[in-house]
Amino acid sequence: MVEDIGRAIALMLVFEGILPFVAPRRWQEMMKVLSILEERSLRSIGLFSMGVGIVLLWLLR
Repeated sequence: MVEDIGRAIALMLVFEGILPFVAPRRWQEMMKVLSILEERSLRSIGLFSMGVGIVLLWLLR
């Protein structure tokens, strides 16, 4: 189980690093937009992302 969690974190880091590597200026622009969003909007984005992740995990199990 610990190995699976480690693999999941490693894969997340790979995916998180793709956009800054491929399009750093676009990534910076996106970070600027996210920095001015309200806390409620950021929480909604996070909730949506978690929901999509849970659904994908459930479909791929």
